[in-house]
Amino acid sequence: MDMASTGLLIVWFVVIVALIPVSLWLLKRSGLANGAMGGTAAPVRTVGNVNLGPGQRIVTVEVGEGESRTWLVLGVTSQQINTLHSMAPLSPPVPARFTLCRNAARSFWVCRASKYFSVRQIS
Repeated sequence: MDMASTGLLIVWFVVIVALIPVSLWLLKRSGLANGAMGGTAAPVRTVGNVNLGPGQRIVTVEVGEGESRTWLVLGVTSQQINTLHSMAPLSPPVPARFTLCRNAARSFWVCRASKYFSVRQIS
């Protein structure tokens, strides 16, 4: 092998290695990575979850679109997923700490403190 062919080999190796993250980024941006076609969002959305213990949690997901939406309450372990309940969708409540932080007159520290202390919204 002469010097030119070794340099060409290194250049092609770098190009191929650089194409891996670029192709993954394009796949993510296209929406095909999460099952959506044409870049639209998948009709499954996580509404909330609660950890019960190591490897156990309860997850609420919204399935469907428009008027055919349904919320499923799922019990999730490392071995299986069980449907615990299904219900009509509710509007998710906005936690009080976010209502304080949305007000532009509130300081950064009030928003930080609301995460750790029970703070009532002052109107």
